[in-house]
Amino acid sequence: MNSLINHSLVKNIFTLFAFPQTSSNDEVRSQSAASKPAAERAKEFAGEVQRYLLAHPDTKHVDIYLNDVNGTFRGKRIAVDNLLALSSGCYFPQSVYAMDHEGKPFNHADGSHENDEPDGLCLPVAGTLRPCVHDPRHNAQLLLTMKQNDGTGYALEPRVVLENVLHKFHYHGLYPVAAPEIEFYLVSKAQQETPAQGCFYMPVPSDYTAFIEELEQAAAAQGLPLSAIVCEAEAGQFELNLKHSRKVVEICENVLALRRLTSIVADKFGYQANFMAKPFSHLAGNGLHFHISLNDSNGNNVFASPAEALNEMAQLCLAGMLQLMPATVAVIAPHVNSFRRLRKNLNEPLFSSWGYNKRSAALRIPCSDDGNRRIEYRLAGADVNPYLAMAAILTGMLYGLENIDSDTLKNAALFAPELPLFQNTAIEEFRQSAYLSENLGEAFAQQWVTHKLTELARFETIVTPEEAAFSR
Repeated sequence: MNSLINHSLVKNIFTLFAFPQTSSNDEVRSQSAASKPAAERAKEFAGEVQRYLLAHPDTKHVDIYLNDVNGTFRGKRIAVDNLLALSSGCYFPQSVYAMDHEGKPFNHADGSHENDEPDGLCLPVAGTLRPCVHDPRHNAQLLLTMKQNDGTGYALEPRVVLENVLHKFHYHGLYPVAAPEIEFYLVSKAQQETPAQGCFYMPVPSDYTAFIEELEQAAAAQGLPLSAIVCEAEAGQFELNLKHSRKVVEICENVLALRRLTSIVADKFGYQANFMAKPFSHLAGNGLHFHISLNDSNGNNVFASPAEALNEMAQLCLAGMLQLMPATVAVIAPHVNSFRRLRKNLNEPLFSSWGYNKRSAALRIPCSDDGNRRIEYRLAGADVNPYLAMAAILTGMLYGLENIDSDTLKNAALFAPELPLFQNTAIEEFRQSAYLSENLGEAFAQQWVTHKLTELARFETIVTPEEAAFSR
């Protein structure tokens, strides 16, 4: 393996930042709840609860929840009187991370937990006590995270998978910065036709005005950094923009919270918020785009470079993402429908490899000033679990930094491999990628393959109305 510290341009960065700079980085300085002594954790949580109840004195219930591998909220409602007791944790079955979309557990990859479904200790995630959009005056919500017996994060939890990948960057003094963009369709339950508004249409159709205003208010109440709502070209399609941040784990939690919030607010106005990757065969799909850069411990963007003159750090990250992209597709396109968005037809991909200011590229270098140089990853669909998507994307960047050297970049252009256009092919690519499995975690990788193969096998048993019509 060629080490990044042998690269001419990058060597100085890794020499200066060989270990985490905990004194100067917010994300490393802020310890996770599980790593703190129980007494300190309880005191901090009590302070968060006190501040919340002072601001929301009529709270009666709290929805405590985990996010499963599909990004679905799984939890239960408790009385507010029991909230403080959560500082010492509560228990949920580990099978929460082995559930399909219907909430039915599938077998673990090794079969060892097939029948017993053991519980795991779950602790509150600091800063996630928020008003619930269902009657925010009386109801709150709180995210939990599961722990293993030794106190470390549960290996199958998507949040933990991302945290483990981030630790590898932090060890080298590098800190990812990201800003997500989430596309969705607002579909009328009455199925009334809505004329297309066109990209960046300014006068929001009056049918949507009340929905958008309430969504903005609800997002602000939950502390979600919603920075813009953009009209897309298709009728009823919108894009939600979140502010960029180096708190990448928190960003992904916000994506899931905003996706759920949007669905709930839409339902109040007689709409369905559809985040499916390709909900309509004749219309554009829904993507989850991530704008990504890397900072050093002083907050400097290590991608900073003149336009159309990417520095070596950016080139290495691009090359790594391209190299791992065939295997990564199994994660960023998690469902059969996800692949409908990735191809024009059965043989032709929709996205090209990479390019400057090119929206058809899987990896786009957007217009920006030199100091804000970044990579936009456009391949993921809006149906993806953002924790897992970000973990897979960052693993590709890490691969470039650890395994591709300067000579390789000089002697060959950034190589764009052929991407799998069907889920079974992508799963096999993922299965064969030792680097991706190692960085996401072997236990998670094995379970992911089992999960996706189980879902695909179930899908293949479904006889569609179209098939039945053809047989007449």
